Amino acid sequence: MEVGVFIPIGNNGWLISANAPQYKPSFALNKKIAQKAEHHGLDFLLSMIKLRGFGGKTAFWDYNLESFTLMAGLAAVTDRIRLFATAASLVLPPAIMARMAVTIDSIAPGRFGVNLITGWQRPEYSQMGLWPGDEHFSRRYDHLSEYAQIAQELWATGKSDFRGDYFQMDDCRLLPMPQQGIPIVCAGQSQAGLEFMAKYADYNFCLGQGINTPKALAPVTARVQAVAAQTGRKVGSLALIMVIAAETDEAAMAKWKHYQDGADREALSWMADQAAADTRSGGDTNVRQYALPEGAINLNMGTLVGSYASVARMLDEYSEVPGLAGVMLTFDDFLEGIDAFGERIQPLMRCRQRVGVPA
Repeated sequence: MEVGVFIPIGNNGWLISANAPQYKPSFALNKKIAQKAEHHGLDFLLSMIKLRGFGGKTAFWDYNLESFTLMAGLAAVTDRIRLFATAASLVLPPAIMARMAVTIDSIAPGRFGVNLITGWQRPEYSQMGLWPGDEHFSRRYDHLSEYAQIAQELWATGKSDFRGDYFQMDDCRLLPMPQQGIPIVCAGQSQAGLEFMAKYADYNFCLGQGINTPKALAPVTARVQAVAAQTGRKVGSLALIMVIAAETDEAAMAKWKHYQDGADREALSWMADQAAADTRSGGDTNVRQYALPEGAINLNMGTLVGSYASVARMLDEYSEVPGLAGVMLTFDDFLEGIDAFGERIQPLMRCRQRVGVPA
């Protein structure tokens, strides 16, 4: 099973709590995280794009870096680990994104991929006058499908004459082409999102399910595999999981409760309001789950809380879920968390025995 890190491109990572570690994003921080992850033999890094935060007393995600420029910098200071940047399709034209991807591929040959998103939080785009209207909620995967087709044409042939409802290419050229293909990641869980995934994506990442319940993810990955099978393509699922580990189960659970007690209610309310604004997309799980109260302090991603041995055991359980290609981890404290994973958790995992102990 592959293991990656959802790096903290926004302040405070993925914990919406005044009791969680408080920090701002920076290249220096993410460089340390990237190099630690590579040192411990992890497989990939992915950075999101967020253009407006949730506010509250923690100013959650009010501070954010830009994904492609950050990953270009990390490409230059790593040697092996794969890197995925996120393209906000509403603000970044497909031909420009495709050229940016080729540029990073020249920095890190064969190590770069792209996470394509539709955009669902209206204020991110309306603040710049770039929101296309609420009809976007119901047609966002139509827009993203055209976007993906153009990018893939340019990467494969160096040119595109694509003409659709949203984009019209006129002998658009792209040279050089990437040295290898540029893999695409997406995160669709609605029917439209899954159909997009089946046609264009190599990986589909999804929120893990619940607290300490790895096998609960099986229905999600089964649905991904069933839809992908209709196109004859192989698409691996990547589960988004937060790890909160300590020497004992009790100490880890005490940390989790402490974070819950410090929940930033104002930021959580903003998040819920934004998720509820989408009434047209057919129930995209990765959006709607943000509004659920249980575990909302970490956006309801799957969460593993326990001792290092318990977390290793539960990650091995994830590796047994059919269709799961890997996990993408977040931590309450990223620098300490990645070292703890590499030194205390990974050596106990049956599914990671191929990874050598770092010198």
